[in-house]
Amino acid sequence: MSETKGFFYPRTAGGTASIIPDPPWYYSGDLLTVEYRTDPARVAELLPAPLEPAPEDPGAVALIWADWQSCSTSRAELLDPVRAQYKEAFVVVRCSFQGQVFSRCVYIWVDKDFAIVRGLHQGYPKKLGSMWQTRPHPFAQGAPQIGPGGVFGATLAAGDRRLAEAVLTLREPSEHNGFVNSHKMAHHRVFPGIESGAPDAYAELISSGAAAFEGGQSWTGDVDLRLYESPTEELSRLSVQEVIGGYYRQVGVVWNGGSTLARISQELPV
Repeated sequence: MSETKGFFYPRTAGGTASIIPDPPWYYSGDLLTVEYRTDPARVAELLPAPLEPAPEDPGAVALIWADWQSCSTSRAELLDPVRAQYKEAFVVVRCSFQGQVFSRCVYIWVDKDFAIVRGLHQGYPKKLGSMWQTRPHPFAQGAPQIGPGGVFGATLAAGDRRLAEAVLTLREPSEHNGFVNSHKMAHHRVFPGIESGAPDAYAELISSGAAAFEGGQSWTGDVDLRLYESPTEELSRLSVQEVIGGYYRQVGVVWNGGSTLARISQELPV
């Protein structure tokens, strides 16, 4: 009997075909964040047990666009950029577990398969989508600068439908990049049972965060955000009642695992 190798599927004789390498994973990227308030009941309906709404500002939402370059410890992906570069847009709310406030990603779209599989491991509910955001550059001929007056656009689409768009005009430096996505994440990792009608074969509530973080100067400004309905998405249920603020920041992150908060799986008969 052969012993297959690889961090994730497909596990093979050599392990090279695994869709993602072993952590730690390293990320460098540009984040465009829009924070707003929605109906707290719409946030609460996205918080399965044992999570509860955050005790303060429970209707706060962050919609974040990210233009990433990522790699494993070998950094080999950086010399084969199709394996390193990807974009995503994700929706974060806050929640409470045993008296502690966490951030939680409730929707997320990415444009690469390896990013989807990393999400399976981390508990992010990733789906394929189309995300675009304006890139800064030190020369102004074809790009804005990260500074006063810099104008950045961002769009999100999935299933041939536009879901969201934002325009952010930078005004001044900010002491923070928003508050909704500022905690450790609380995510469910779920693997459905194979038999029809069976409960989940595996489920746990986990927490994870950055093993290391660096961030450039945060900027804030005036932002316009619009959400659109879709027959296959529910982002528009988190309708915009009040815009809190818009932010832009360049960051570097290292992710290297998390911890279990609660086991939820039921014991299944064999």
